[in-house]
Amino acid sequence: MRFTSATSSDGVFEQLFTLGEIPGVLWTPEGAVGTRPLILMGHGGGHHKKAPGIAVRARRFVVECGFAVVAVDVPGHGDRPKDEEYDRIATENQARVEAGEELAPLIAGFQAMVARQTVPEWRAVLDAVQQLEYVGTGPVGYWGVSLGCGLGVPFVAAEPRVRAAVLGLGGALASAEVASRITVPVEFLVQWDDERVPRAQGLALFDALGSAEKTLHANPGKHAEIPAFELDSAVRFFARHLG
Repeated sequence: MRFTSATSSDGVFEQLFTLGEIPGVLWTPEGAVGTRPLILMGHGGGHHKKAPGIAVRARRFVVECGFAVVAVDVPGHGDRPKDEEYDRIATENQARVEAGEELAPLIAGFQAMVARQTVPEWRAVLDAVQQLEYVGTGPVGYWGVSLGCGLGVPFVAAEPRVRAAVLGLGGALASAEVASRITVPVEFLVQWDDERVPRAQGLALFDALGSAEKTLHANPGKHAEIPAFELDSAVRFFARHLG
């Protein structure tokens, strides 16, 4: 793990790093010492590790909870090189949608394929970050919606260090069987008028989760219109389960 830059502002210490070919960012409280909970955040499609929605949430978790937060660029996003195979599939999927095929099954298949790469990458990132003395081996949480949900469901199902997760804006087509293996507390977000993920698919994914404690948060609006108050809820959720 190699740190490439470090900045501080408003009580938050931000470090960019690379782990092999994976570019990432770690946020911790300024002057942090000792073990603390860690949240891995998965960004949405077309976004990156420091997208505004990721950075705002990360800073809230750091400032209000004293957590560490890490995010990385998934393949083909942010500072990672273009992936010709992923680009080819994305172009083919767009053509198929324009020809009349449904979008949701194509998204589900693509995300399942990418997850086969990202799950081991994210586990390696957790290994590296938890070796830092100001993070340590405390409890781990996961936050991810949209693409972050499609990749996050198999990650949470596979990673025993994760104790709680906020997921959403994802469907059951590729994830239902994997979701049944998730048993940690989950807060799940659905946008009632989602134009990308059919409502029935989002509800089916929530239903498929094997967690004894799971809460459905359904709000009116399109895919990208998650209400601001859901961040407040996520802060309380992680503080309760990780803090």
